[in-house]
Amino acid sequence: MIGYLRGKIIEVTGDAALIDVQGVGYEILASSNTLIDLQALLGKEIIVWIHTHVREDALQLFGFHSKDEKNLFLSLLKVNGVGPKMALSILSGGRPAQIQEMIESGNAKGLSSLPKVGKKTAEQIILTLKGKLVSIDEAVKAKSEAHTQITSALLNLGYKAQLVDQFVATLPKDMSLEEGVRKGLQALSGGLS
Repeated sequence: MIGYLRGKIIEVTGDAALIDVQGVGYEILASSNTLIDLQALLGKEIIVWIHTHVREDALQLFGFHSKDEKNLFLSLLKVNGVGPKMALSILSGGRPAQIQEMIESGNAKGLSSLPKVGKKTAEQIILTLKGKLVSIDEAVKAKSEAHTQITSALLNLGYKAQLVDQFVATLPKDMSLEEGVRKGLQALSGGLS
């Protein structure tokens, strides 16, 4: 199985992206949120988290710009009646934290407003996943004080929130504010909103 790909984003289309990994082009299917993020990083080297889906007649790679999105995707696959394409459509309807909040609060109406999700599917998602998801908020609380300050500084410089969050998540817990901001400026240049 492929866990992640590191390479340059060559092309982003309506529902997929093409990543060049040492001369091999991998086509990954992704949510609209991930595709928007990848479009902003066109031509740059990035890491995309991958779920490999194998069927009798196809081998598909589903890509995610954040581990949170991949984890929610994998959780959605556990729901009866939700396949990879539907899970990707659901993730296109909102950010992982928003979708998780709808699940945890039992908001079937909110879930049924997401693409390809009817009332019965929304209820099934809540029934299957409520209380079983790793809280994204808990991961945010685990950030060190320096991480919070680095995030704030990069957001104040005009970088997109999701790109900043993904970058800061890769930093060691003991990273200093100055070094984190410097590395953030290097990594995120070109990712201004």
